Amino acid sequence: MTLNNYKRYMVTNPLREAGKGVKWRSAPVMTYMSNDLVAGCNKYIDISWIKGMPDPNPHVVEFACNYDRVIFYVGSDPFNLEELGAEICYYLGGQEIRLNTTSAIYIKKGVKHGPAIWNSFTRPHLEISIIMGPEKNDRAWIGPGQKKNSQEITPQKNDDADYERYVVKKPFILQGTEVTDAMESPAQIYMSSALIPESKLYVDFGWIPGMPGLNPPIPDHSHDYEEVVLLVGNDPNNPEVLGAELEFCINDEPLTFDTTTAIYAPKSLKHGPLTWKRFERPHLLMPIVFGTGSIAEAAPAGYREE
Repeated sequence: MTLNNYKRYMVTNPLREAGKGVKWRSAPVMTYMSNDLVAGCNKYIDISWIKGMPDPNPHVVEFACNYDRVIFYVGSDPFNLEELGAEICYYLGGQEIRLNTTSAIYIKKGVKHGPAIWNSFTRPHLEISIIMGPEKNDRAWIGPGQKKNSQEITPQKNDDADYERYVVKKPFILQGTEVTDAMESPAQIYMSSALIPESKLYVDFGWIPGMPGLNPPIPDHSHDYEEVVLLVGNDPNNPEVLGAELEFCINDEPLTFDTTTAIYAPKSLKHGPLTWKRFERPHLLMPIVFGTGSIAEAAPAGYREE
């Protein structure tokens, strides 16, 4: 095996290609997975820190994607993940959805969504967008100098659907697996088919507050679905600083990193273990499994119930 052959699946330096000119958030947003970064992945993932009341507010208009999409709003308190630190009014299918906890929004292809309007802000939080296809997140942004008020772009609801059913405001807590016992922390599931029946995406996440009790907590494993492992630092002013050094193996090849990183694992390719080499400050661990919303099928991070 050629050394670093699998490094092409690891993204440590993001693209910054969309969302320019917005104050108090990472602008442009940081793209950590796309075909430009990992050829053939056919996924688009970007992250952005919200560090205050965004200006302009709102800064995106209503639009629709050609692929299913999920947007996460994630609080930054390592010891209270569900506390978002803001109240956000998000429009899905023209319906107003109010968010004040860490939440996930499942958006089916073709469904109009946006804008997001911040009503209040108390502490920094993350916006993480996953498009389940090669489409870039670059079409809905309000450009610099094009400030609009919420009344100008408030969408209209034109059907009887209740889009609240596509929103997860409370996670499913998974405990009693080898991984959760090793991490000394439950997995908090924010996207699965148990939560959103139409979902073909499995996502759990949580802030890692210290060195895992058993290291490595995540063993080598494989599954019949593609996966992206996303690790995000907790410093909104230095978003590429992870606060730890880790080693992740792909097909037994070790990859070491100490910055905010996304790693793509193709279908059936062995990956793991994930080993912490050094810990300095909390960081987010988010396994994302594409193609199924079932935890039994996804087997994220090698989870096996005891």
